[in-house]
Amino acid sequence: MRDTVLWRKQSHIIWLLAEKLQIDAERALNIFYSTNTYLQLTNPKYGLHLMSDQYILENVLRELAGESL
Repeated sequence: MRDTVLWRKQSHIIWLLAEKLQIDAERALNIFYSTNTYLQLTNPKYGLHLMSDQYILENVLRELAGESL
């Protein structure tokens, strides 16, 4: 069940990213999977999976902008 919930969360974040950057979902998917935020999201020790999708999206956007997380 945890994997299904995490998969849905990732899907929603990817859609939000595509919308925010005005790009297609496939490109957003590739961008998202290349971020450290994605790696932290998939590792339960960081607890990022407990945060809201919007919070995680903001982390991704800051990371893409080159800001330190």
